[in-house]
Amino acid sequence: MRWKGRRQSANVEDRRGMSRGRVAVGGGLGTLAIALIVMFLGGDPKQVMQALQQAQPTTAQPAQPLSAEEQELTEFVSVILADTEDVWNALFQQMGKTYREPKLVIFSGAVQSACGFAESATGPFYCSGDDAVYIDLRFFQDMQKQLEAHGDFAWAYVIAHEVGHHVQNLLGTMQTMQSLQRGRSQEEANRLLVRLELQADFLAGVWAHHAQRTKDILEAGDIEEGLNAAAAVGDDRIMKRSQGYVVPDAFTHGTSEQRVRWFTLGFKTGDLSLGDTFAAKAL
Repeated sequence: MRWKGRRQSANVEDRRGMSRGRVAVGGGLGTLAIALIVMFLGGDPKQVMQALQQAQPTTAQPAQPLSAEEQELTEFVSVILADTEDVWNALFQQMGKTYREPKLVIFSGAVQSACGFAESATGPFYCSGDDAVYIDLRFFQDMQKQLEAHGDFAWAYVIAHEVGHHVQNLLGTMQTMQSLQRGRSQEEANRLLVRLELQADFLAGVWAHHAQRTKDILEAGDIEEGLNAAAAVGDDRIMKRSQGYVVPDAFTHGTSEQRVRWFTLGFKTGDLSLGDTFAAKAL
């Protein structure tokens, strides 16, 4: 992926070096299992936060110098966030709307957001309460080691997906989905959440389409990296890996095939009008 030497976003906030009290995670699941199940959480991560006990007081620790690898990753996410800003500012302008740029908060270990306290095991998430995407950059290592999702474009997909949730928040889609969930069974609420997540995958594809058209960001193999990452986080594959069997009624993000298909549609067309997953009869 071609990213070096391009504009970095000014909306990146680095909170590494701040350690916070530990929380207890119920259910007897290990950190990896939790990370696999809840990664790429859509919208407010309050459902996950409810599983976390009250955090203990924050204690500041001296910030450690960044390694060369950490510094490069920081620059990378800053460039990708800038790319999303350029694409979505332009697309919102075409719609006669103003794009409110989100923050990207880099943390290590744990973080306090407007949506609650989260540990790295939560995975990357978007919080509408403060218009921010949160990520522990060590997650990229986990993607390679645990999910076999390799490559810098796979990492870019993660950021673009979470920014997609921000776009949904600005357009009111997230609020509509939450309203539709009220009074429904858990299975029905999950099915609505799947539609929200698949739309975020579509929006990530839309971003890639326009970023490639305007900046020529892609190199050979990049799209394959993105598709592999989308497939790696399908509910069916995650459940099979973490518990050995699949429970469709518990899906919250969509199958590997669905995630790949919606991302591909966004990437091939770049057409926002084709991404209404809530109206789609078949996902």
